[in-house]
Amino acid sequence: MRRNFHRHIGLFLVLASLCVSAQRGRKEVQILADSIPKDVVFNAYEFKGINKYPEYYNKQKLERIIDLDRNEQWEELYDALKDYVGRFGIRNFYKDTKLIWRLAKMTELFGDPDEAMTLYRMVLRHHYQGINIEEIELYYDSLNRQAAEQFVPIDYYYELVEHRKLIDTLQPPRGVLLNMGMLVNSASADYGPSLNIHNDILVFTSKRKKVDETIRFREDEDLYYSRKDPYGTWSKAKPITKLNSHYNEGSPCLSGDGKTLVFSRCDSPESYGDCDLFIATLQEDSTWTKPMNLGVTVNSIAWDSHPALSHSGDTIFFSSDRLGGFGLADIYYTIRDEKGRWSPAQNMGPVINTRQNDVSPFYHPVYEVLYFSSNGQLYNFGEFDIYKAYNVNGYWTEPQNIGPLVNGRGSEFYFTIDSKSELLFYARSSTRDLNKQDIYSFPLPMEAQPEATTTVTGTLTDSLTGAPFQGIVSIIDLDKGHEVAPKFLKQDGSFEFELINQRNYLLILQGDDFFRIEEVFYLDGPMELNSVTEPIASKMKFESIEFDVGKAELKTEMYADLNKVVNFLYDNIDFKLRISGHTDSVGDPEKNLQLSKERAQNIRDYIVIFAGIFEGRVQAEGFGDTKPIVQNEVTEADRKLNRRVEFEIYREVPPTEESGEIKDF
Repeated sequence: MRRNFHRHIGLFLVLASLCVSAQRGRKEVQILADSIPKDVVFNAYEFKGINKYPEYYNKQKLERIIDLDRNEQWEELYDALKDYVGRFGIRNFYKDTKLIWRLAKMTELFGDPDEAMTLYRMVLRHHYQGINIEEIELYYDSLNRQAAEQFVPIDYYYELVEHRKLIDTLQPPRGVLLNMGMLVNSASADYGPSLNIHNDILVFTSKRKKVDETIRFREDEDLYYSRKDPYGTWSKAKPITKLNSHYNEGSPCLSGDGKTLVFSRCDSPESYGDCDLFIATLQEDSTWTKPMNLGVTVNSIAWDSHPALSHSGDTIFFSSDRLGGFGLADIYYTIRDEKGRWSPAQNMGPVINTRQNDVSPFYHPVYEVLYFSSNGQLYNFGEFDIYKAYNVNGYWTEPQNIGPLVNGRGSEFYFTIDSKSELLFYARSSTRDLNKQDIYSFPLPMEAQPEATTTVTGTLTDSLTGAPFQGIVSIIDLDKGHEVAPKFLKQDGSFEFELINQRNYLLILQGDDFFRIEEVFYLDGPMELNSVTEPIASKMKFESIEFDVGKAELKTEMYADLNKVVNFLYDNIDFKLRISGHTDSVGDPEKNLQLSKERAQNIRDYIVIFAGIFEGRVQAEGFGDTKPIVQNEVTEADRKLNRRVEFEIYREVPPTEESGEIKDF
């Protein structure tokens, strides 16, 4: 199955595919525009030539465009370019990318800025030469709302979670990658999972079968299945004997009702290319029909694999490296008519496909969301990342990276999602040996959720100056526990998330220059959460930290502000705290000194003993009435100012060699 795959797509390691169902046909897969995140834009050009002719060329119109450009007739040039580029065929995207770039610049001046953004994205996806890419990337970076660098490094984020787990009653659930166990996985490579709509039948590809070729044993790729019982246990995997042959079968795609299976078979006499798509149906006696090649209207003389069925089973999305595409491998689709005939394969277009590899289409079994894997989209966390896109009135939205909780430094393309959007299933190897791949499950995070389309924005600013703060913003799903990847506040102090509507969430803002802010909110439509806070001073006091006369016991109303200090220390482990107690001058100075020490010590005990902050980070001192704010107390207001507990948060200056404090051993 992999011979041709490796030859054309060197970064790929094995074939796999995912599937479930989508609706009939690309043009018919539609959802309401107001359910799309407000920052997601879609291609506004129909590109009439795609799937009709390889390339559009009109000498007269092109000469007019050149003439208008030369004479700086910008508005006329904008209209002419819009008409010409809108007629592009696939070949134009790499031959005439400069015209798309020129149209983008004209659209900035005379059209919709969102349209200009989509055109710049087109250029970045499909350019080859003759384009000032640095200029476009600079513009794109300034507008990119989903830049990878906005996400907090996951390892660092989990360190923060671990540091504050002793005091936080609400924490984001840490994603756990679970091996599906020895009954499903084998000592050989297992990959390419697919589920039915009830999530109780799993089909996948395995190389566990060894074929004796006398001189050596050959690993044979075959299709296997496993069933889940009512207790959640998966049965021992068994081969789908009726569909397996002496050739390589893989990339299985099971329909929602479990009665149709589309898969790839390679190097067989019945194939037109290296790998072709085959289809089989389940009969009443629970046996599969003989697999049928989908024919020359679907398959090519190249590699065709990674099928994905629509909800109704009337549309198949798949990947192919045939000639005439946008890149090394593109995603295509075919529709079955009323007579059961499959239409000629159609390219998915320049929004989904790039000049690199776009593979593993997966249509969510319940929602109208397309997932796929790519190494050619505009930003990623590793080599191949998983993206999601929506379809509005026949136009695809800009693909969104589903985030670093799923997409790591390597390649993710062996995946399927259950119908409840709870788990992502995909294959990975714990070592670099890809013949040791196993199938795992992983909790589906918020960024990958199909319903995460409601926008939450906000800012954090200084209450005195209005200047933005820098720090980390986290959101916790209180209802379902879906993990949300944390982000850094942007330079202007703003943040933005796409969440599932009509749920309860906890917002957490934390940073070096302010105390952590927490806010619980119920999301009911797009929401804006703007917060202000006091910057951390070298010394500060809280109005709530006010003891009864002559007493040192903590009061309930003090805990909220004390917890702010505790949370800050957990979130910023390189900071230390100095607590100083002060009294007014009324009474015996020695008793005042002792009282101030007891008050400071009780606060320290709360922070160290109750909250669990390391004792070496917290000091407590009492000064009695020796350090008054008001030197000559006259009024009760003066005395109240002097009765206080101050909190000094600081970093220690690291020792230097010049100070003689660092010694070699």
